[in-house]
Formats: sequence, C-alpha cells, structure tokens
Amino acid sequence: MKNQILNISVISVLISILIFFTGCGLSGNKDTGTFQVLLTDAPANYESVFVDIQEVRIHKSNSADDQDSGWITVQREPMVVDLIELTNGNVEFLGEIDLEPGRYSQLRLILGDQNEVVINGESYPLTTPSAQQSGLKIQINTDIESGSAYTLLLDFDASKSVIKTGASNNYMLKPVIRASRLEQSGQIAGTIQPANALPWVYAISGSDTLRSTKAAENGDFLLIGLANKNYRVSFIPTNQNYSPMSKNDVEVRASETTNIGTVNFSN
Repeated sequence: MKNQILNISVISVLISILIFFTGCGLSGNKDTGTFQVLLTDAPANYESVFVDIQEVRIHKSNSADDQDSGWITVQREPMVVDLIELTNGNVEFLGEIDLEPGRYSQLRLILGDQNEVVINGESYPLTTPSAQQSGLKIQINTDIESGSAYTLLLDFDASKSVIKTGASNNYMLKPVIRASRLEQSGQIAGTIQPANALPWVYAISGSDTLRSTKAAENGDFLLIGLANKNYRVSFIPTNQNYSPMSKNDVEVRASETTNIGTVNFSN
C-alpha cells in the first residue's frame, strides 16, 4: 500500500485552519485537544528504508508498560513507510485523535516485521532488538489543553537507525528519533546554485547536528522542526567538484520560515 506523503507547507496550512476552527469553538469537542503525529526523516545513503508501523499509542504515565491500561491508540491502520521519501519538508501523516486535557508522557511506535533497507538494488531485512518489539518508547511530556491543537513531529534518522552487524549483509533497525512540536518550531529554506552540487544540509547548534536534509535536484532545500535559536547551516556537496561551506548565525523563530536565499558554490 502506497501512503500519501504531504509537504510540510501543506501541513502548516492545515494546522492553521485547524487552530482557527478550534479557537472558534467549531471542533468536535471543545473539552478536548487535538493531537496529531507526523513523521519525517533525516536523509541517509540508502535507496529506501522501509519501516513497518503497526500502531501509534500514547499514555499519560511515563512508566506505563505495554500491558498496562490507559493506552490510547492514535494510529489504527498499519502502514509501511519509506523514510528516504520523507526529506525536504515531506512528511507522513500517522494519525490524529482528540484527547482529554492533561500531560501525556510517552508515545510508542509498535513496529511490525516488514522492515527492510535497499542498497544497490538489493533488499535486506532489518531485524529489531527484542526490547523494541513491544513498542519503541519516545518521551514526549506533552501538555494537551482544551480547544488546542498539538502536532508532534517525529524525525526518524535513517542514517543513524540502520546498523550493519558483522561482515555479512545483516542489518539491524535501532531507531533514533527526535520529537518536536511543529507549532512551536521554525524552518530554514534556501536554494543551491549550481544545483548539481547536491549537498547534504545540516542545521548545527554548538556541537549538535539537530536537523539535516539533502538538497533536491532543482537545488531547493528545507529544514523543518527547528527550535527558536541561531544555527550554523553547513553544506557538504556530494559532487566533489565543489567545496564545503557554511552560513553562521541563521536565526529561526517559531512558526516562521527563515529563507537564506541562494547559496552559491564555486569550484
């Protein structure tokens, strides 16, 4: 089954509409808050990374086990997602639910066994550690308020999550995921010239790389889910005719797109 992939600009418009109608009291239940989950990816040098997501669940307790009561299902329909398609602002919609007000502490992704990586046209199964078979636990500590909209963006880092084990072609999936609230985050956009430099683009704060993507074939790039702060944006060309470069002190503000314009490479 092919899932619908949306661009973050489309999602932002939908969120704005949702917040407007919620604020006007036109939501299904004004005593609840709307909670959405979106999935995006930090790019990797694979042709595809398929992840089998069976269910997304949320719980108020940070210590709740898989068999405890109180779990609420956000996503009910299983889906297989190709993480490599979710770059440059493309996201997968995982689910939405109305929740009663309160603090929700953990999210769990229940993974199936149809996980695989494609390298040089060959598909290899991705095994998952036994500890994750009951659900991948993600700390969120999210406060849901009546009449509010909360969109959780999960950045599934494929490059760090796929691990080769041993000398043979055996691969393991050990998910590395960053969670952020979309409504409280900003974006960095720009265009690469010449486009055939095809750089990896990194948003760096201090010594931490917080978001990354790869410029599209037309040179455009978009880094999403960034907290309010200044970043160093680093560009590492895949075309070896060009040298790496960076831009310092790129300011990001919530709900805004910082467009740094055209980034010109010279060879």
